[in-house]
Amino acid sequence: MSFPAHFSEACGKTANMTKIHAIARTFAVLASLCALRAAADVVVTTNGARIVGKITSIDGGTVFVSTDYAGDIKVKQSLVASIETDRPVSVRLSNGDRMVGFVKTTDQGKLTVTSPNAEMTTTMQQVASSWAAGEEDPLILAQRRKWNFVAGVDINGETGTKDQVGTNLGFRATLKGPQDDLQLYTSYNRQVTNGEKSVDQFKAGVDYADNFSDGMSWYVTNEAGFNRVMEITFEDTAAFGFGYDFTKTANQQLTGRVGLSYRDYQYAAVAGTPALSAVGADLELEYMRKFGKAELHDKVTFLPDFQDTANYIITHDLHFSVPITASLWKLGMGVSNNYDSKPVAGVSKIETLYYTRLELTWGQK
Repeated sequence: MSFPAHFSEACGKTANMTKIHAIARTFAVLASLCALRAAADVVVTTNGARIVGKITSIDGGTVFVSTDYAGDIKVKQSLVASIETDRPVSVRLSNGDRMVGFVKTTDQGKLTVTSPNAEMTTTMQQVASSWAAGEEDPLILAQRRKWNFVAGVDINGETGTKDQVGTNLGFRATLKGPQDDLQLYTSYNRQVTNGEKSVDQFKAGVDYADNFSDGMSWYVTNEAGFNRVMEITFEDTAAFGFGYDFTKTANQQLTGRVGLSYRDYQYAAVAGTPALSAVGADLELEYMRKFGKAELHDKVTFLPDFQDTANYIITHDLHFSVPITASLWKLGMGVSNNYDSKPVAGVSKIETLYYTRLELTWGQK
């Protein structure tokens, strides 16, 4: 069966047109993809450098840019000549005004923030902060108190020259804000050496500090528990006073405290030691240092009795933690010392505990 020549010619033209349309659609898709890939934020510095990427934020006088070719780049805000975003961002000025829109520098050097309904004109120097549209203002986030938690446990044993089994459990919750710090903590340590208890101690406490001025704070603490090896059936220590930050940065802090303390100790009947109720001083020195994601904490406390200056307690705790996973798990190592100048008869003045602990950390960063 054969078709007329004009019919065959028409079919050929239709097939060619279909191919042309298909090629055109392909080029259109490719052009769209290229346009999307080419779309990016642009930062031009005063010396003419042109940085193409994604402006993640502007904060503290620095423009943070994420790039495919050089990773994260920081540019001093004072060295930015012009800026342009390919998407709406949130902008807060130094006078407190806020707006969400596209940011662009005009030919006259002014900075414009354009939304569908309004336009704000300012300068780069007046921008206090910028962040992704739809997210909260970093200033509000910084003022918000945040909870963080640490739970630790380790069970260790030793056989040979001596038989030893130890269990350490601990938990700490911290509510930290820009002006105050609340800590709730508890721990239980038990160790048996050659069939006899060498450590059997429980404590729970609260520590609150309020920074009422730059470097200065007031604090109140209370810690209670027992220490059966020291023949203490119940112990309670409360203190309040003032603190001073000798050094306080994001990676290092040294704080001293001076205040009054009250100690209430109840001893076991077999110890033959009367209960202790004493008012004294509270002297503390605490140091914190961060090494990347690892942290070192070192704290010394001295509690002398006003009525009997020969009666005092010195505690020392050194703790170092290092992350072992990307987020939650850490390995904690440390030593804890407790020195009692007047312990019950037959009990050593100093008690030392070494530990290696697996710690689970979570909360609001």
